[in-house]
Amino acid sequence: MVPLHRKEFLTVNELTQLIAQKGDLAHLALFLWASSSSALLVWSLRELVSANRRFDAFVSEIANLNRLFKGKKTDR
Repeated sequence: MVPLHRKEFLTVNELTQLIAQKGDLAHLALFLWASSSSALLVWSLRELVSANRRFDAFVSEIANLNRLFKGKKTDR
């Protein structure tokens, strides 16, 4: 077993071995799944926010064009 002191940190390999020795591989798998799912959720929310900002900028530019063309009426 790996001794853990206050100022000593475990590497990923040591942490995996420690969990495997205790027989908690299911907990490790569940933690990795939950971590990756949470990271994917955060990434997708960031992408959604940025897409929403781009769409808002697009709609604002369309509104600016509409105001510009309403000011210039031509008689045909």
